[in-house]
Amino acid sequence: MSEWHRVASEADLSLEAPLGVRVGDVQIAVVKLEDGIYAINDVCTHEFALLSEGFCEEGKLECPLHQACFDVRTGKVLNEPAEVDVATYPVKVENGAVFVQVP
Repeated sequence: MSEWHRVASEADLSLEAPLGVRVGDVQIAVVKLEDGIYAINDVCTHEFALLSEGFCEEGKLECPLHQACFDVRTGKVLNEPAEVDVATYPVKVENGAVFVQVP
């Protein structure tokens, strides 16, 4: 069963600045955009690199290793060399705390 895990305070997040967090064995990149807060798997599907160490602009998160890009909202690959989408996770904010639902 999926559980909600507190991963940050809303105040910890800056616009389009990825925050890397870990929930159990799952590494997650949490990104605040103008339209909400999103969570995707933090590991690039092309080659091991943490997406949270990359650059985000207009909802496109770029891997710091080979510049593959992913849509933060959907996890979809936007350009090569990655070919496999990354997982996304539901996010909720309660009383300024950010929670991510992880299976």
